[in-house]
Amino acid sequence: MKFSSKCEACSLSPIRKFHPYVVAAEAAGRRVLHLNIGQPDVETPQAFFDAVRDFRNPVLAYAPAGGVDVYLEAVRDYYGSFGVSLELEDILATFGGSEALQLTAACILDDGDEVLIPEPFYPNYDTFIGVAGGKIVPIPTTAEEGYRFARREKIEPLITPRTKAIMVTNPGNPTGAVLTHEEQRLLVDLCKEHGLFLVGDEVYREIIYSGKALSSLLEFEDAAEHIIVTDSISKRFSSCGARVGALISRNRHFMELAMKICQGRLCAATLDQVGAAALYRGMMPDYLRSVRDEYGRRKDALVSALSKLPGVTHSSPEGAFYVMATLPVDDAEKLQYFLLQEFEDHGETVMYAPGEGFYGTPGKGKNEVRIAYVTNPAELTRAIELLGLGIEAYNRKNGKAGEAHL
Repeated sequence: MKFSSKCEACSLSPIRKFHPYVVAAEAAGRRVLHLNIGQPDVETPQAFFDAVRDFRNPVLAYAPAGGVDVYLEAVRDYYGSFGVSLELEDILATFGGSEALQLTAACILDDGDEVLIPEPFYPNYDTFIGVAGGKIVPIPTTAEEGYRFARREKIEPLITPRTKAIMVTNPGNPTGAVLTHEEQRLLVDLCKEHGLFLVGDEVYREIIYSGKALSSLLEFEDAAEHIIVTDSISKRFSSCGARVGALISRNRHFMELAMKICQGRLCAATLDQVGAAALYRGMMPDYLRSVRDEYGRRKDALVSALSKLPGVTHSSPEGAFYVMATLPVDDAEKLQYFLLQEFEDHGETVMYAPGEGFYGTPGKGKNEVRIAYVTNPAELTRAIELLGLGIEAYNRKNGKAGEAHL
């Protein structure tokens, strides 16, 4: 039997592929400290649970394919709170930000089409785009430049007749870089000039350490036909398990195409949309500020701990809750297997997301890792201590003790 070549070409997520080894390590009595997945331990606001508990309809019926009004209105009003004016027709409820990205790829890509994305990038972009028949063309960035990429001379030479879109995460996953208004304007202008879509994954919008006002690509109304934004309650309200997101665009034809798929999958979950609406309705500036401040403390603890590890270099995130780090090892994925299968210190070990899966350029990221700082400062400090001890043990085993750069 023959399977889909598009699906066969997809890779397992570098964030989740090690789960069976975690299960085995825990079954052997070891505690695994997780730096691999962006699953916050910040408490989900009670408003979500109260709204679900208070749901009184006698039948849990299908929601409208595009979303229940109470959720769509809440999303519209949220954007309105920082100056972005939307109609309900500009918003579709989705199963998290992931489905919004899948819908986008399905609606804009034909086989062989290209999407420009700064690397390193969120690995699932490769899956969403690949299954739709498209191909990622990486926009190279470097840690030394702060992962800045929004420069005409970097992007324009990569545009070909097959280019359909530029896709960005802002704030960045995995880099923590935040686009300035001027950088966003450049991307908008390039897409207008070349007839491209500009896709903005904005799920980390509130988590910016500069304290700047919220922003969105949707503010550029002169490019309304070009801009598509994906959003989610997952990170904003620490509600990853609710699986409620939004696909937003003022491009009517794009939204009509997306609605065809939404009708085909029937609807996003009714109760989760009701709970999500309550989160938006009860959203308080002091809650969002407290969440941002908490991630700021975690960032500081992580960066401080990493700075003590010999031979390790790392990014300095401006937003989101990730750090890219370069380790003094030959292969970060081999190190991860070692940490889960062979290493422990006082019954504990650690895991992260190996960096190679965050790149589209072959060979890049082999000794890099993405670290998610989503637990408390004390646990983060211990996790990085374990990482340092694990690196020493791995290099000793492989005859590379004392080498800072391999």
